[in-house]
Amino acid sequence: MEVQGKIKMVGETQTFGSNGFRKREVVVTTEEQYPQHIMVEFVQDKTDLLNNYQVGQNVKVSINLRGREWVNPQGETKYFNSIQGWRIESLQEGSAPGMPPVAPAEAFQPANDLNEEDHDDLPF
Repeated sequence: MEVQGKIKMVGETQTFGSNGFRKREVVVTTEEQYPQHIMVEFVQDKTDLLNNYQVGQNVKVSINLRGREWVNPQGETKYFNSIQGWRIESLQEGSAPGMPPVAPAEAFQPANDLNEEDHDDLPF
């Protein structure tokens, strides 16, 4: 799955526990009729992927949805979801992803060497 949008916030790397678990969060605002602020977490060595990204950049983030079950001390079962990023890439301003750049209009020249008397032998 992927999330595309503009970076709203890049958090600092947080370290938890004695095992050195690392987590870093980024918020991406989607660009659609009703923009959504999606918080994506990067963990362990993936936290370094965010080092070269800044607020305002257009990005595409590859994500996995994670879910887990937890039973509290009172015996109640709770469920939690998270969005975990594993790749992030910058998108060029003003162009759709996967689309080649458009050549400027002045790059196209009209064909001036056409001769109406020249006939080709194409059947159509």
